[in-house]
Amino acid sequence: MRQIPVETSGATVMVAKAPQPKVKDRRTGEIAIDADGVKLMTVDVMFAANDEVEILSITVPEPGISSDLAMGTPVALTGLIARPWENEFNGQKRHGIAFRAVAVTSLAAAGSASEAA
Repeated sequence: MRQIPVETSGATVMVAKAPQPKVKDRRTGEIAIDADGVKLMTVDVMFAANDEVEILSITVPEPGISSDLAMGTPVALTGLIARPWENEFNGQKRHGIAFRAVAVTSLAAAGSASEAA
C-alpha cells in the first residue's frame, strides 16, 4: 500500500476532538488493534497550512497519545503519513485518504514552560 509522508513543520495543528478508541466493527463494537496487538485510537485535528484548514481524523497507537489532549490543545504529529484507499461496498466504489501517525503530543506544556522562563 502506498504511504505518503506528510510534512507538518509549517502547519498549525490543534485537537478538534479528544482521542477515542478506533472501532473496527460498528455492529459488535470491536476495537481495532495493530499487527503488534496494540489498541488503536482516533484523534481528530484541525490542520492549518498554506491558508487552508482541514479536519483530519488520525489513527494513532494508544501509547503514542499524550494524556492531556483536550479540544483546542496545540499538538505535534510524529511520523504522519497519508494512505490512499479504495473499496467496493454494495456495488458502490468508495475511496479516500487515511491518516496515521506514530504519536500525537501536546505542545501546551511546552508553551507554558517557555512562558514561565
